[in-house]
Amino acid sequence: MAESEDAGYSASSKLSYRQRTFWLKHLHRWHWISAALCLAGLLLFAITGFTLNHAAWITSTPRVTTTTLELPLELLAAARSAAADSQDPAPPLPQDLARWLGDRLEVRLAHRQVEWSAQEIYVSLPRPGGDAWLTLDLDSGEVTHELTDRGWIAYWNDLHKGRNTGGQWSLFIDVFALATLVFAATGLILLKMHAGHRPGTWPLVGLGLVVPLLIALLFIH
Repeated sequence: MAESEDAGYSASSKLSYRQRTFWLKHLHRWHWISAALCLAGLLLFAITGFTLNHAAWITSTPRVTTTTLELPLELLAAARSAAADSQDPAPPLPQDLARWLGDRLEVRLAHRQVEWSAQEIYVSLPRPGGDAWLTLDLDSGEVTHELTDRGWIAYWNDLHKGRNTGGQWSLFIDVFALATLVFAATGLILLKMHAGHRPGTWPLVGLGLVVPLLIALLFIH
């Protein structure tokens, strides 16, 4: 009878060991895969989090570049025609005009909001780390493009905030956030599985939760 009970206990232990080994294997796999996927993003957001938190320490002088061009007569005529004939109060730029401006000013004008008036076309061109705009005088055909560059730190800070970064960067942030959640969740489960041999695990996890909570409750009003 005792031998039968010992055999049953041994089989149960083996099954439990195999289950633990299975989950440890897969959790470690997803933990390192998610870590690899979000490593560059974590570094970016950690560094730019520090630079944003201490923006007063980091000063830069914006560099403003102004470019003026003379629009060819045929493109000016097309712009005037588009302004006069379109039923849309804010029609897009004619394709030939957008291509000509894009090639010479190195700007992307696709899907940009265009403001039309009887005398002028205005296009706002916000960008990470700076700003830009473009105007076209419908009387003279003069094109003015002004670019403001606030430097690389401002550029990376705007990436952190998702400011004027476009749909592709927004998609990257979504994928990065998902990978980070997988990284954190698998890490938490691995902590639980190893906590029996590491008595400091849960006090440290609790500290990481309580400290920001106390700061928020006591010092942020």
